[in-house]
Amino acid sequence: MPAAARNGTSGAEALDTRVLEGLVGYNTRRAYLVISATFAERMAVYGMKPVDFSVLSLLAHNPGATSRQLCATLDILPPNFVNLVADMDRRGLIERRPHPHDRRALGLHLTPAGHRFVAQAEEAVIQLEQDASARLTERERDTLIRLLQKIYL
Repeated sequence: MPAAARNGTSGAEALDTRVLEGLVGYNTRRAYLVISATFAERMAVYGMKPVDFSVLSLLAHNPGATSRQLCATLDILPPNFVNLVADMDRRGLIERRPHPHDRRALGLHLTPAGHRFVAQAEEAVIQLEQDASARLTERERDTLIRLLQKIYL
């Protein structure tokens, strides 16, 4: 059923969306818009954007990761990453320490406050993802994630 019909648009106003609805990119974008709106609403209290959450979550599970590793994993340009790290440092969420294997690099670590912050934020994000994908069974959700990863991994 076309989106216009599902959304209750009358026949005179309905647009033919069949081509768009047959595109992976279109459907991915539409799903992302729903999830990102929910993310923005629920994460406003934490003052975080999706990229902030991704960096902090990676550091929670990969203490000492370098800026280079984080940029490569998240496909962030290093100049953009500098401001992200500076903001997290100002907020007292991360600290830089000498890397144990590379004297030229600094490892990034969560502070105790950063650990508490990320734990709360991860719980909130997991819940918002469950809420946003509530129409899917657990198996469908796992399949969707696996299929999307086949596109970018």
